[in-house]
Amino acid sequence: MQELNDLKGWLEPWDGLRRRSADLMELGELIDVEGGDDMEEEFRREVEALVRDVDDLEFRAMLRGADAERDALVTIHPGAGGTDSQDWAELLMRMYTRWAESHGFDAAVLDLVPAEEAGIKSVTLEIRGRFAYGYLQAEKGIHRLVRISPFDQQARRHTSFASVFVYPVVDDAVEVEVSPEDLRIDTYRASGKGGQHVNKTDSAVRITHIPTGIVVSCQQERSQHRNKNTAMKMLRAALYEKAMEERRREREKIDATKTEIAWGNQIRSYIFQPYTLVKDHRTEIEKTDVQRVMQGEIDDFIIGYLKEFGNQLA
Repeated sequence: MQELNDLKGWLEPWDGLRRRSADLMELGELIDVEGGDDMEEEFRREVEALVRDVDDLEFRAMLRGADAERDALVTIHPGAGGTDSQDWAELLMRMYTRWAESHGFDAAVLDLVPAEEAGIKSVTLEIRGRFAYGYLQAEKGIHRLVRISPFDQQARRHTSFASVFVYPVVDDAVEVEVSPEDLRIDTYRASGKGGQHVNKTDSAVRITHIPTGIVVSCQQERSQHRNKNTAMKMLRAALYEKAMEERRREREKIDATKTEIAWGNQIRSYIFQPYTLVKDHRTEIEKTDVQRVMQGEIDDFIIGYLKEFGNQLA
């Protein structure tokens, strides 16, 4: 029944678009014969509505990968740039959190390591909602910031970098084999800004997967048991993504003569000074209102990328 409903969810909108297109063809022929401003205005409105609905269905088709409907884990790490990059990583965390909220998704901080002066050293967010991973897979890569540094007494312009990685959340229905003997589990005290927010016991958990070197940690809860369960979920997601990446590499070797993904690690630049501009280097999409982008309005970048490269992600 679920498979039947999924198929209906594609066939019925497609059949509806075909019928509306045929009706518009007939209306267009009628206008050629009879004319009339009212009929032409109705025709124009219907065509615009049809184009929007076709675009929506086309974009939905970009979210048909095996993991597209899953929740997403988003990890952010500062790169070159010192305190500025750590602050930039925190700004990105806020941007993705607000993007999630604007789409009705839940955003939870699973692990956060604050920096000494400002910003963060790393963060892992869990974005929960249908197609969260389908959307956010477009955000993988290096994000570059250019601005007048608030941490430079001479007010010089600085360039900072932060990396964003996105993984699908793997549930128990997906087979990811994790042998206990392959794990090293360490406990430690959660970090924070002090006071009541810092645990007095070793409740935070760090798990190292020895064969791959993958390390995950969680300090969200005061219970070590719950933190361990969450960390295991993060590890399963990372191992699943690693396996999928290995499959993608094999597929790219076979398809190398047909297609080539030709962009570098730096996917987007955010320029605050001397002018304001956000530019996606993969799609050439640009936005001049940097503040709205930093408030989470990044759909144009995501949709543009998925429409252009989504067939390579399925």
